[in-house]
Amino acid sequence: MAGKNQHVVPHKDGWAVKGAGNSRATSVHDTQKQAIDAGRGIAKNQGSELVTHRPDGRIRDKDSHGRDPFPPKG
Repeated sequence: MAGKNQHVVPHKDGWAVKGAGNSRATSVHDTQKQAIDAGRGIAKNQGSELVTHRPDGRIRDKDSHGRDPFPPKG
């Protein structure tokens, strides 16, 4: 079973990685790249998806780390 999707979101101290539905950040980073790298590792471990948001909160990118090597494009 896949874990929670991980979201890279703007945070008052930079960028945060948050599990879907969590109110608290898993980790906080100075740059978006650092947060993406941290979130990617968590998503790979959990077999979930990494969702990267823009500074305005809109989704910028999605990166699937589930078991299906060819996920459907939507």
